[in-house]
Amino acid sequence: MTEGQPLLSIIIPAFNEEKRLPSSLEKIQTFVEAQPYLTEVIVVDNGSTDRTAEVVHVWEQTLPTLRLIQERRRGKGLAVRTGMLAAKGAYRFFADADLSMPIEEVSKFLPPQLEPFDIAIGSREVPGAKRYDEPGYRHLVGRLFNALVRFLALPGLQDTQCGFKCFRAEVAEAIFPLQTLEGMSFDAEVLLIARKHGYKIREVPINWYFNPDSRVRLVKDSLRMALDLLVIRRNARLGLYDPR
Repeated sequence: MTEGQPLLSIIIPAFNEEKRLPSSLEKIQTFVEAQPYLTEVIVVDNGSTDRTAEVVHVWEQTLPTLRLIQERRRGKGLAVRTGMLAAKGAYRFFADADLSMPIEEVSKFLPPQLEPFDIAIGSREVPGAKRYDEPGYRHLVGRLFNALVRFLALPGLQDTQCGFKCFRAEVAEAIFPLQTLEGMSFDAEVLLIARKHGYKIREVPINWYFNPDSRVRLVKDSLRMALDLLVIRRNARLGLYDPR
């Protein structure tokens, strides 16, 4: 770390999140103010049509390390990539705007609680993880999709789609420029790129709370993401993710 560099960057992709952001930013502010290290918070508004940007501007008055980046185009993957490459933190953590994982659990992803790593991903499946209030059918669909991910792209990883992941700065700056998918399948692509580059991935057990207001369209999004896995395999065969 250099002098004045944040230890942690928290990146929140946000599309039409005017209702959920105030509560989440309040929790993040409480967490940030309780830490002995510097943390920056970046909200990436990607094409919102509501008051998401205005909400962030209001919170900038009370959370000095908060900043807003606006992307005109939509796509969670685009928003995360933009935030990761704009961040300054030694560790860069992206989190879903609904904070279905309590923000206090970010500490699980950082030294000294976690030994040195390249990428640490929140997992709802490894020993020690707990899910709360999730309907059984959603869990089943998630496990079926993960089985497909493991078969086609990422053997051994039990939960690639959980929306809480932490990257060392050097790793983020190496792999996110190679990301091509800008939608919800970007997680699998980024993790496959990381493996291509020899980076180590750790799954961190988390407490995860199902939000009935989830933006995931279970059937449509699952089908789209399954097709994207074939795109990822093709890109890998073409060498698009190879170290340069």
